[in-house]
Amino acid sequence: MEIMRTELSFANLSELQTELLAVLAVDTQTSKGADARPEPVLLTYDAAILAAVSPAFASGEFNAGANETLLLHAPVGVKASRLLVVGLGPKSKATVQSVRNAAGTAVRFAKPRNIRELALALPESVVQPFNGCARAAVEGAFIGDFDPDTYRSDRKDRSLQSFTLAAPSAVDQPAVQTQFQEGVIVGESQNFARSLVNEPGNKLTPTILGQRAGQMAEQLGLKCAIFSTDKLRDLKMGAFLSVAQGSAEPPALIVLRYDPPGVNDGPVLALVGKGITFDTGGISLKPADNMEKMKYDMAGGAAMLGAMRAIALLKPKVRVIGIVCAAENMPDGKAQKPGDIQIAMPLAPSKAGKAIEIINTDAEGRLVLADGITYARQLGATHIIDAATLTGACVVALGMVNAGVFSNDEDTYEKFTTGLAVSGEKFWRLPVGDEYAEMIKSDIGDIKNTGGRWGGAITAAEFLRAFAEDTPWIHLDIAGVAWVEEAKPYIAKGPSGIAVRSVLEWVRSFESHR
Repeated sequence: MEIMRTELSFANLSELQTELLAVLAVDTQTSKGADARPEPVLLTYDAAILAAVSPAFASGEFNAGANETLLLHAPVGVKASRLLVVGLGPKSKATVQSVRNAAGTAVRFAKPRNIRELALALPESVVQPFNGCARAAVEGAFIGDFDPDTYRSDRKDRSLQSFTLAAPSAVDQPAVQTQFQEGVIVGESQNFARSLVNEPGNKLTPTILGQRAGQMAEQLGLKCAIFSTDKLRDLKMGAFLSVAQGSAEPPALIVLRYDPPGVNDGPVLALVGKGITFDTGGISLKPADNMEKMKYDMAGGAAMLGAMRAIALLKPKVRVIGIVCAAENMPDGKAQKPGDIQIAMPLAPSKAGKAIEIINTDAEGRLVLADGITYARQLGATHIIDAATLTGACVVALGMVNAGVFSNDEDTYEKFTTGLAVSGEKFWRLPVGDEYAEMIKSDIGDIKNTGGRWGGAITAAEFLRAFAEDTPWIHLDIAGVAWVEEAKPYIAKGPSGIAVRSVLEWVRSFESHR
């Protein structure tokens, strides 16, 4: 598959020569009565384009609903071969995320029609250009261009070959140029994460995931070390090893480092990802239905690798460590059993690791993350964020709309939630606290790896909080949103790449000059 070429243009829209020119529109109708009709308004001042769409708008066949499309062929006075209008929905609800989705919609409209060249116009009338709109539009184009049919024998590559972002000439051009470049980096990084999540378990073992991470790190100048069983034993990562012991595939501890020149003090951020490349549930075996989707149980680790890719290219002035704990969770004769006791990694050689009572071997993600979080603290992390497809309970609580977010520190959480205005991703905060910690106390050891039926997403987070201790920490449970169950106008069915953008913004919030 060819990499999509991207270009930023400040030329007049009607003068752009392209196979397809996409322009955005909003519904400006404010009446509440039963007879109220949509009032679509095109977000451009270009007279030729306004004239071309006027009859369709007047006829009422286009309402500017969110991601609604209207195609016009050979528009008079416009050099583009086709004109596509994409709705943002009601003006009062239009956001940067609306623009991101509209860009993806335009790309996905073009792909099945064998249109390989697309230009998208940024909004320039009715609403002021949204802050970050240029970056969001480019991200949306990359998101829309991804398809999961990698292994189809009759696969026809319908990827977009060229995407042009058309910006009004009157804007702050250097600022838009910066946004544009950031959009390319972030969009490609999110798709990098999605490509990893999309791989089947036999094509992406823990070892191969480590190789893919190492290749990315080498290309972008990140420090990288990949460890396996012997190193995990040396580090006394008993929780991590307990998950891997049932598989013929060895585990991989992936450690990436980003050390910007001249930054020798200040925070050290750790991005810790769950990298279970396939999860059968172990001895607590999952039902057969939908088990094939458990190849996506490494989506948290993939998100952290995607974020590290973006960090390497955007070069924020803050030190970052990326840690992915990769393993398979399998049910062979060597697999751990319910009732086993596993000793987690100690924070220091002089200390004892926590004794974990295994109640359910399908609660394995928190085990690998426990040792990953401890290792991050041992490496000097001052703040930790982890991401994992951790619990079905979070899907029950929040559905497939919001991911769960948990934290033990208000300032750290505030930095994360502020960045959501840029990332456009949906997270909803759930609590942690001592009352939940009581639910995972063990009679035989220090802590149980499940707390029973009630509050399962919270007790899983509480388990991780026990290992973060007093280090400022955020946990992202992305189980419900890491996989798009049904295609949307702007994104294909399959891996979503959730958390790459939000983790990046959290990291950037720690830059001293921001």
